[in-house]
Amino acid sequence: MKARITVLPGDGVGPEVTSEAVACLASVAERFGHQFTFQEALIGGAAVDATGDPLPEATLDLCRSADAVLLGAVGGPAWDGHARDQRPESGLLRLRKGLGLFANLRPVTVHPALEDASPLKAEVVRGTDLMFVRELSGGLYFGEPRSYSDQAAVNTLPYTRAEIERVARVAFELAGSRRRNLVSVDKANVLETSRLWRQVVNDLAPSYPEVKVQHHYVDSFAMALITRPRDFDVVLTENLFGDILSDEAAVLAGSLGMLPSASLGGSVGLYEPIHGSAPDIAGQDVANPIGTILSAAMLLRHALNLKDEALALEQAVHRVVKAGHGTGDLRGGAKYIHGTRFMGARIREAIRPPRATAPRLVDSAYSFCGSPEGHRSQL
Repeated sequence: MKARITVLPGDGVGPEVTSEAVACLASVAERFGHQFTFQEALIGGAAVDATGDPLPEATLDLCRSADAVLLGAVGGPAWDGHARDQRPESGLLRLRKGLGLFANLRPVTVHPALEDASPLKAEVVRGTDLMFVRELSGGLYFGEPRSYSDQAAVNTLPYTRAEIERVARVAFELAGSRRRNLVSVDKANVLETSRLWRQVVNDLAPSYPEVKVQHHYVDSFAMALITRPRDFDVVLTENLFGDILSDEAAVLAGSLGMLPSASLGGSVGLYEPIHGSAPDIAGQDVANPIGTILSAAMLLRHALNLKDEALALEQAVHRVVKAGHGTGDLRGGAKYIHGTRFMGARIREAIRPPRATAPRLVDSAYSFCGSPEGHRSQL
């Protein structure tokens, strides 16, 4: 297969982690006989500094013409004083909008070797395997009117039935292909948009009779997520709630640096780790590249429909972590602490096909990016 992948390194640790993910994709291509072409473009603060625009038109055009987009991270204190449309995060929001992306998949699994990396007890996090489906193009982040002064500020939280229905269908289909449990998270006791959200989910439920549907208020769910994470399979929620809750869920996996994501819905998908730009550690070769590498695995699966290749990359990560290797954010879970580049190199070594006589290294019932292969929905 030939594929064109646009790479947006972004800011902070973004260039470091995307470099390792691109190298892993190149290793996958070599092993399986594919041809991947990578083209870099500016986004975020780096784009502001170079062009005055956090999302130059040339970047958006390159993304639209690609088969997939791999993103690092955007933002940092250097641009905190900029106007809203000149902040790095504005470029990311515009990119999602410009690509027509509306469903953000964020898998959260706990690797057996990293149960002690979480501050929670191992018996609480053990066996966690859930998938957040976050609505990505509506809600407070995009609502109008909005205004700011030093005396008052306004944000607007809008949702339409059509916006809710399309992302809810993604969640229902995923739940149907996994453990058939869907939790919809809202604040319907206070917010009118959440009342509509709950109504739309209930209206769709009869079309998916095999899926058990539950509703949770966001505040009570935030506690349940930490105290009994194994109870949950697919979690559907709106933009702001999903942003916060999926970051909270990183404590289950041991670090934000472990978690990948895929943003889907348009003709081109966007794949990125859920962590930020971490400017305090940028350039020090200490950032965890695993979340970005696993995002590359999601790219292989969802954008290019290369299931075996995605699984090979996930298995490579699994081998390295199982052997006790990790970065500093996994201290307490990993036996051996390495830098970003070293971890990337170890994973690339593990991508090489195992010897025919070697024992199976990965249990068929385990995968970093969700449930077993038969439990994944190709969206």
